[in-house]
Amino acid sequence: MADADPTDGLWNWCAAGTVDATAVRAAVSGALQRPVTTLDSPAGDAVLCDVWHVGGDFPTLIDCYLTPGDLCEATIASAVAVRLGADLLLPDDTLNPTRYVLAEPDGTLRAVHVDETETDDGTERRHVRPCTGSDPACAAGPGCTRSRWKPAATPERPAAA
Repeated sequence: MADADPTDGLWNWCAAGTVDATAVRAAVSGALQRPVTTLDSPAGDAVLCDVWHVGGDFPTLIDCYLTPGDLCEATIASAVAVRLGADLLLPDDTLNPTRYVLAEPDGTLRAVHVDETETDDGTERRHVRPCTGSDPACAAGPGCTRSRWKPAATPERPAAA
């Protein structure tokens, strides 16, 4: 989850475009400054990283296991997005199933909504759009306005003072 309470364990991300697994692992390793390896080659304090591909606008799925608990997931995801030159989606701090944090290649982090379709190969994500607080997806689940990642201001809904 993209929050301020880092926890040892699992990070689930997806990247825009088809990104090679070796490039993903190198980007995660560079951001963490520690070894990253495949699930079938665990080694010492290495983070384990599984990468596979599905359809959709974010077809590269990335699961990182044994992640360090002293680093914020959103910060690392942002650094990985910069290194890959690709948008990454990571879970946010709400219970809204359509809401994510988008880490952009320039390092920007912002709240978005995305349409999801479950397939036999994994979840396909399409139609990423800013979380505005007025998107119908904001009403589908709790938390958009209570999140650390605030909805984006629009002309119809200016930012709170």
